[in-house]
Formats: sequence, structure tokens, C-alpha cells
Amino acid sequence: MEKQKKFYYVNVVEANQKDDGKIKMAEVMDFNFKGHHDLADMVEAAKSLGFKKDKHAKEFVLAMRFMHHVIKKNSDNPVFAEFGAQFEAFKKSVKGQLGCGCDCDK
Repeated sequence: MEKQKKFYYVNVVEANQKDDGKIKMAEVMDFNFKGHHDLADMVEAAKSLGFKKDKHAKEFVLAMRFMHHVIKKNSDNPVFAEFGAQFEAFKKSVKGQLGCGCDCDK
């Protein structure tokens, strides 16, 4: 049975304080991505890893999911030749501690 896909939209905005104290917002990038993992559940689970701030758990989960996706879709790229296997081992170690909120093998 195929997993139900979840769709996410990422919007990165740079916020700079101007001399007059006002904040200037500038969109840096935006993109969509999808997958069957529930990012909110993954963040809640990642908090048990002892991050100093909750935002670090969020950053960690997004970094792991993004990196997994990029390596998977670009596995033949030489930039990942050495790192791909190391990342996969790290990801499996983390999943062994936390799970991923589903019963997949990804």
C-alpha cells in the first residue's frame, strides 16, 4: 500500500532591522516538497534528543529530510559519493532512536 503524501511549502524570508528600528523583510526563496513523513511528529520526537532549544529540533528534522531527499534524487552526483553512505548510516541511527512517525524504511 502506498503511503499518503503530505505536501509542504517552504518560504525563507530574510529579516533585517533598519536604522530606524523597522524590520525589512525580503523573500529569499520558496519551494514545495512532499513526502509521507509527518514533520510535526518528527520534530516532537526529535525534542527527546536534548537540543538546547526547540527550534534546533525543527532545524534538525528539516535538514535531515531535505538532505535525504536531495541525496536520493541525486545519488549519481559525485559530490555525494563519499557522504551519501555516511549520511545513510547516520539517518538510520537517528531513526533507530526516534523512529520517523511511520512504518517506512526510508
